[in-house]
Amino acid sequence: MMSADWQPAVARVLVVDDELDILELLELALLRMGLQVERATNVREALQQLDSKSFNLCLTDMRLPDGDGLEVVRHIASRHADVPVAVITAHGNMENAVSVLKAGAFDYLSKPVALEQLRALVKAALKLPQPSIKVREGVRTLLGRSPAMEKVRDLIERVARSQAPVHISGESGSGKELAARLIVEKSARRDQPFVAVNCGAIPETLMESEFFGYRKGAFTGAEKDRDGFFQAANGGTLFLDEVADLPLSMQVKLLRAIQEKKVRKVGATQEEAVDARIISATHHALAERVQQGKFRQDLYYRLNVIALPMPPLREMRDDIAEVATQLLMRLRNGETVEFSPEALKALSQYDFPGNVRELENVIERALALYSDGIITPTDLQLAHVSQNIVESKYPLTDYLDKIEREAILEALNQTGFNRTAAAKVLGVTFRALRYRMGRLGITGEDE
Repeated sequence: MMSADWQPAVARVLVVDDELDILELLELALLRMGLQVERATNVREALQQLDSKSFNLCLTDMRLPDGDGLEVVRHIASRHADVPVAVITAHGNMENAVSVLKAGAFDYLSKPVALEQLRALVKAALKLPQPSIKVREGVRTLLGRSPAMEKVRDLIERVARSQAPVHISGESGSGKELAARLIVEKSARRDQPFVAVNCGAIPETLMESEFFGYRKGAFTGAEKDRDGFFQAANGGTLFLDEVADLPLSMQVKLLRAIQEKKVRKVGATQEEAVDARIISATHHALAERVQQGKFRQDLYYRLNVIALPMPPLREMRDDIAEVATQLLMRLRNGETVEFSPEALKALSQYDFPGNVRELENVIERALALYSDGIITPTDLQLAHVSQNIVESKYPLTDYLDKIEREAILEALNQTGFNRTAAAKVLGVTFRALRYRMGRLGITGEDE
């Protein structure tokens, strides 16, 4: 079986361009990298070469005498999906760049071609893992076998073999960052930095210096040069979580950095090239933010090249029992414990507004409450409430804590604060009552 970073002794590259000077420049650069090079000057020649020979990479110009680079990209995507293809586009033409990425291109280069960027692209393309590579031991995976989750897995496999920006949407707790990490795990960047940034947690006044870095003396307190998120992610992946929270002023600067693949540190006069794949995520509907004027349409267009929606747990009810069992095995720390059939049924009927993250929390809490090796519905402490809860009952966790506190205090008052008797009244074990009282801060009769 081939290893993840297998590549032939001498890789072969097809270069497609009708301008001889550009062909010669690209060919010379590739030959100096120790690669074999074949030429084509139009779409027809390119397709003939692709169908008659084996290639490890294709570089094609966008404008060709008998068509455009998109035809080459689509042909490769349909008939030679294991061959990465990069398209050379006119400088500043982001519409073309996005269209070729959506069609399945590995990446793009802008004219005039910078040899440093060309070499980085070629190296990344030739290091692509073989399809369906297994994730390494210790790396968490997405759980569930529903059609919705299988669709997510399939898309992750496909986008991992591209450099295209990916936007992951979904409710809080649905596994957006895990999906981002799995994309990286199956890509050529798996051994490179993965920098995760919570865009909503950075003060607006610090955003530019945090993202792009700064030079010594750029502002008060800048005592030495410092790299930003882009430099830290160079060669790897920059994950922009909750990207919808970026202020409009920062969105402009981020758009330029993504388009130009260059950043300028605060206080610097020169830009520096950066090679970071962008994966973004948010629980907000980003398209609605664009319509509301809260998010730039051009940045949305640039981030949302490939859309990856994460399904909520309530839409995968047939998976809930299996996912819960898998999580229990990971969280039980060697304890011998399992769910009762009634507990699994209760989990499957619950809506989980907090998705998998809430399910984990429910299981962790149940592990503190169970007895005799069995987790029961009582241990789960699920709230069987309608989705039409009135606004006064939000946030849900605070509302449920309030109800639970009232019930415990009522039982304690009935029994003269005899905790053993109160536990019997409530139908829970003494251990469970003690845990609940500690969590809610109930200490004595003065309550």
